[in-house]
Amino acid sequence: MLDIENTALEVIDVQGKLASLVHDHEKVLTHIQHLIGACESFSLPILWSEQAPDKIGETVGPVKQLLYPMIKPIHKRSFSCWGSPDYIELLKKLNRRQILVTGIETHVCVYQTARDLHLHGYHVHLIADAVSSRHPLDRDLAIARMRDEGITITTAEMALCELLKTADSVKFKEIMAFLKR
Repeated sequence: MLDIENTALEVIDVQGKLASLVHDHEKVLTHIQHLIGACESFSLPILWSEQAPDKIGETVGPVKQLLYPMIKPIHKRSFSCWGSPDYIELLKKLNRRQILVTGIETHVCVYQTARDLHLHGYHVHLIADAVSSRHPLDRDLAIARMRDEGITITTAEMALCELLKTADSVKFKEIMAFLKR
């Protein structure tokens, strides 16, 4: 079960034209934005990566506006965030063991990051309605493979309700507002 004191959000490579080419991109971007807002409401740390922004482009405006300038993106060349020493250093400083994972593309950067986090002892919760790939088959196979490898598959609403724990939470109305949008 997710715990506020032990959870962080990872937003992976929601960049450039690619963000508009992934399957169900509008729905996925909306879920990512709601997750960011809700995680900020919970005061959860957020890690944010950009894959080769000089080639792919920066994070798309609606997502970037929620993160920058409070958070700076970690630029990387490896598909997995784990390939970036800056990422590993920041992750270790956060001292959080449960990582909510969202972003694109599910079968490349998201999969490799989630797998590496899992292999290094983190409890990875893939937010299935906040990840995508250009082709639905790639997305679906990546999610199935992650499940087979022991990664928890969840949805934005399920994860946020786990963090709330109860309808009596002082954050309940605020978090429900994100889910109803």
